[in-house]
Amino acid sequence: MTVSPDGLFVVSASADNTLKVWDLATGNVLRTLSGHTDSVTGVTVSPDGLFVVSASWDNTLKVWKLATGRVAMSFTGEGSFRCCAIAPDGRTVVAGDSGGQLYFLRLEGLDFSQ
Repeated sequence: MTVSPDGLFVVSASADNTLKVWDLATGNVLRTLSGHTDSVTGVTVSPDGLFVVSASWDNTLKVWKLATGRVAMSFTGEGSFRCCAIAPDGRTVVAGDSGGQLYFLRLEGLDFSQ
């Protein structure tokens, strides 16, 4: 689970293969993000609050546009992902898999403003 930088919402990861975006003030679900095929094990929100990165046992990292709830990018690793984080620059993603590998990914050329 992660809290947005502005403190307005929370994004939770789940064993039901989804992420949920929650309104912190009301506790209501704003959106369900579906696209993984196995448990989601990690989630992080970008410093600008425009996108979320999720890690899953399905060997993928997914980048989600929060405005639309759609997958903007997907990366497949060698093993199931356990965790992920976004650096303060907002474009460098670090993720770890079940085999002890660390991945450093740079998000380039993506427009998250829409």
